[in-house]
Amino acid sequence: MQLHTHTWGAGDRVALLIHGIMADHRTWRKVGPALADRGYRVLAVDLRGHGRSGRAASYTARDHADDLAETLPTGADLAVGHSLGGLTLSLAVERLAPRRAVYSDPAWHLGTPDNGFDPAQFAEFRSLATRERIEQLNPRWEREDVDIELATLAVWDEASAFGLAGSAGSAGSAESAGTDLLPAKPVVPSLVQRADGSSLVSAEQARILTSRGFEVRTVTGAGHTIHRDDFGAFMASLEGWV
Repeated sequence: MQLHTHTWGAGDRVALLIHGIMADHRTWRKVGPALADRGYRVLAVDLRGHGRSGRAASYTARDHADDLAETLPTGADLAVGHSLGGLTLSLAVERLAPRRAVYSDPAWHLGTPDNGFDPAQFAEFRSLATRERIEQLNPRWEREDVDIELATLAVWDEASAFGLAGSAGSAGSAESAGTDLLPAKPVVPSLVQRADGSSLVSAEQARILTSRGFEVRTVTGAGHTIHRDDFGAFMASLEGWV
């Protein structure tokens, strides 16, 4: 599927941004312009079932990766994926062949409702997502980030969460199908940004990733959406990679 893509900047270098579940390109509202100021042409997609991209009958991790390969240019200077976007990027990175990849608190531990991934929780969150609840859950977000969260939830196809449940085992690169999707090695030079106390990348997994050749940096004090919790620390943790 050809995905909707938003562009910032017109630099000689190319950066790719892939958002997480329930979000869309608007989550990168600060990151896109910041990279454009550094000389990048920044391309941010809306994954299928999100934002302005089309809906689909299938939403496996592999489907998302295939969409990236169909939509985005190969050989970009930088590719950044957050959460589901990190998982998707890792499954498409060999085909996209960016010079560098950044996985921001990636969802490399995706299973089934029986072992930790319950799509009903995402649907329930959407149904209960008032401004007050989002602010309570994300006290460090700016008002515009809350506005964007409400807007992206309004156009999100919750079937995309149900489609991911149990799909990880068909996604490849899993040492333990359906649960452990940690890449065996970095295809390109790769940084893993880890939220402080991450529920997706444990301290033990961080050690494993380091032993496999990834650089891992924990962003102190930041929650899962590092770029919205602490934009300054997010950018600082990219030193040497952008």
